[in-house]
Amino acid sequence: MSTQPRTPEPGPAHRAATASIDADHPAIRAFVAAHRRGSTVREQAVSLVHAVRDEVRYDPYRIDLSAPGMRASTCLQQGFGWCVPKAVLMAAVARAADIPARLGFADVRNHMSTEKLRRTMGTDVFVWHGYTELWIEGAWRKATPAFNLSLCEKFGLLPLDFDGVNDSLYHPFDKAGQKHMEYVNERGSFDDLPLQAIAETFRRTYPQLASGVGIEGDFGQDGAAERQA
Repeated sequence: MSTQPRTPEPGPAHRAATASIDADHPAIRAFVAAHRRGSTVREQAVSLVHAVRDEVRYDPYRIDLSAPGMRASTCLQQGFGWCVPKAVLMAAVARAADIPARLGFADVRNHMSTEKLRRTMGTDVFVWHGYTELWIEGAWRKATPAFNLSLCEKFGLLPLDFDGVNDSLYHPFDKAGQKHMEYVNERGSFDDLPLQAIAETFRRTYPQLASGVGIEGDFGQDGAAERQA
């Protein structure tokens, strides 16, 4: 759907580095220098969203809810992350490129998962699913850079593109027409990462997942194996 201009307009907080959105980190700035393309804000935002999507692997098997573990530069340097740290990374990359950014969150029912992850979570509802909102041409545009292209191929999903004009949110159905993602609760927009609230909800909802132990295996390979079974 097209995003219409809406308030509030961005302020200094949407360009600033924070402890979590560490846009001033050298690795973040180097990433921007390597992947920013185009002469307009929209073109640059599109190139950076796709770079974060594909250069950093989505991995919900390893969730680290510590402050360092949720930091944008940590996600970038380790080369993987789940939806929230990837959204934080996207916000940091955008701010480093002088594109105002904030974080958005929603609870979603995710039909793209694995048996290991479902067993550990005990539900198909993912709380505090993260995406990023970028201020482009007078409006906040939603971008979701979580699932890299190679992972989409393994799970039979349509790649989630971003054009800088329309909100980029998960498809309700996969390539085969089966249910993929359903948004069940909007949590709103945040200028910085609400880590304490996320961690508390995770401890109540997914005590095993929030323990930091992790799930053995490869998320992409497990998903591909289940799809072929």
